[in-house]
Amino acid sequence: MERKVYKQTFRHVVQAAFFALTNGYVQGFVTGKIYAGGNKKICVPGLNCYSCPGALYACPIGSLQAVLNSRQFSISCYVFGFLMMVGALMGRFVCGWLCPFGMVQDLLYKIPLCRKIKNLPGHKYLTKLKYVILVVFVFLLSSLVKDITGLGQPWFCEYICPSGTLFGGIPLVILNPQLRTAIGFRFIWKVLVLLVIVLMAVKVYRPFCKYLCPLGALYGLCNPISLYRYQVDQEACVKCGACQKACDMDIKVWETPNSVECIRCGKCKNACPTHAITTTCETFSRRWKRTNKK
Repeated sequence: MERKVYKQTFRHVVQAAFFALTNGYVQGFVTGKIYAGGNKKICVPGLNCYSCPGALYACPIGSLQAVLNSRQFSISCYVFGFLMMVGALMGRFVCGWLCPFGMVQDLLYKIPLCRKIKNLPGHKYLTKLKYVILVVFVFLLSSLVKDITGLGQPWFCEYICPSGTLFGGIPLVILNPQLRTAIGFRFIWKVLVLLVIVLMAVKVYRPFCKYLCPLGALYGLCNPISLYRYQVDQEACVKCGACQKACDMDIKVWETPNSVECIRCGKCKNACPTHAITTTCETFSRRWKRTNKK
């Protein structure tokens, strides 16, 4: 038990360290101004709102929309290449270990205020919603709906993203009195969306990741083919269900170890009584050791 707790604590430490690394512009929280240096051209793997006073780097979803809603549509090889590279290497490992809003949801779920549940009613169908958001709000609306100047909007960022509201919108409004006088429907709507997700996250494990996040949808599609994958030794596996019981994403790991919903948190590995679940990294490591011994 202590080993399991240690491993999950280590994951939370990594989450916090990555958040501090990517949102370390302390001056922004003092002055209320957004960092606009050269680093903002560099994407990080997880959601990382451009408008966060502490953000030193760019969000891949925000960057993708910035390309799609430009006056003259063009494909950004950098943004698409970055997403493909991260997905091919790690898949949704990013969601479990590197995304700041994932960390927030993990912490909210630990609050002992009510009986916890893994999924909402209609979970099987609700998980498809994030793909609808990816196609409609990230791709279609951003690229097709333009104003008279030929510019579009970052629809997901403007109307849905709770991470941007929590780390960007609210701190900027608090730090800038002039912005408080300009609060309108859009900001109130975003705060309401954030509030609903926060309250849900206290009872339901990672509702945003499961049902709404387009970045998780993209990375999830890469889970079955990513370099970092889970493997199940079918000879060692006794199909006891301990992995699914431990999995807060409610995955039957012995059947689909690389499910598109898996965030690679490692709880299933820790819970397996026969140690049948391993990662490709562990396999590569064993092969490397055997090769060196020879």
